[in-house]
Amino acid sequence: PALCLFHQFPRIRPCGLAIRRDGDAHVTPGQLGPLFLLADCQTETGKAWVCPTVRQTLLQIANDPTLDHEYLPVLGFPEFTRAATELALGRESRAVIENRAGGIHTVGGTGAVRIGAEFLWRWYNTSSPTPIAVYIAFPQWGNLRCIFQDVGFTEIQPYHYWDTVRLAVAVEGFLEVLESAPDCSIVVLHAPEETGLTPKQWEKVARVMGRKRLFPFFDVPAQGLASGDLDRDAWALRHFVAQGFELFCAQSFSKTFGLYDERVGNLIVVARDNETLVRIRSQLQKQVMGTWATPASLGARVIATVLNNPALLNKWKQSLRMLAEKIMLILEKLKEKLRILGTPGCWDHLTAQSGTRSFTGLLSSQVAFLEKHKHIYLLGNGQVSVCSINSHNLDYVAQSINEAVSSTEGRAQGLSWAEME
Repeated sequence: PALCLFHQFPRIRPCGLAIRRDGDAHVTPGQLGPLFLLADCQTETGKAWVCPTVRQTLLQIANDPTLDHEYLPVLGFPEFTRAATELALGRESRAVIENRAGGIHTVGGTGAVRIGAEFLWRWYNTSSPTPIAVYIAFPQWGNLRCIFQDVGFTEIQPYHYWDTVRLAVAVEGFLEVLESAPDCSIVVLHAPEETGLTPKQWEKVARVMGRKRLFPFFDVPAQGLASGDLDRDAWALRHFVAQGFELFCAQSFSKTFGLYDERVGNLIVVARDNETLVRIRSQLQKQVMGTWATPASLGARVIATVLNNPALLNKWKQSLRMLAEKIMLILEKLKEKLRILGTPGCWDHLTAQSGTRSFTGLLSSQVAFLEKHKHIYLLGNGQVSVCSINSHNLDYVAQSINEAVSSTEGRAQGLSWAEME
């Protein structure tokens, strides 16, 4: 008989993390198949969006006789990390010019968050007599909290930048959290291009964080897909760098290039000087060696080729603008459909938001109604991936939301996420 050793472990409990796939939802005969409003950028037919420039570049790489399949350096493909860092910070950034900013090629944006969090746990403010606190925005609480917990942080707190009652940006509450945070805490600023904060509001956030000596850990998954303008979407990050902050930035290219399966990420390190940058990169190299040894090359080669070729770069920027305009149009159409249906409430908040994810304002009971009766699946806080909605399912989504909001069951015992917390 096979030798089983699992009985020697303590009782293993379910982790409570549910990841839905297309086959997970039960659908009775005759009903519309499950509709997952969680996926990233998709085409009108519901397939994963692939940037046209990527297809062209892949053919170019495949026909390059000089390329081989040798391992990349531990810190990744240098042409990629340099171009990606300049894309986020800007070529004219003082941190780039002074050679105190650099990138680490990672396995997706999640890999960048992971090695960044592990570095901070080992080296950040080690002389503090109390555990360092980490603040994570509530929509990303489930995903990112797991990473910071796993590396050793114990004081992890959520914060809100979105008011679930007023259905608007909650900058006052965000600033209050920052003011009350212990000095030198770590604040994860996820998708700054999508939060809805204005430049003036970001300036206030930066002033408070500078005064409290809070460490900014940016997480940028979709630069260019909020406004259609790469520079505009990077404003908050560049402002912090210009103000002299040392920081980390986890950068992902899955959405913006449609390279989901390649898992290409970049951890940007902005230090006070080049010597500090070299020391940090040395420690990160040691971490990478013990985690994935070396990253994969194909996705990084594609991105580096596009970013370093003016013609391909312009085509890619055009694709981003078109995709951002499509997202805005979807939200406009959904709001208009709900208005025509007479759905209770005001839905102006839909078009007041930007980016690939949007808060619908639905209560937890209404989300449960959609799942149970309409086989529509979205995040429990009512947030959806806008690109999952297209011309084929728009009417069904709008009608289902109307029923969820109007029905007695959808309203029963409905609490906003702020009240639940």
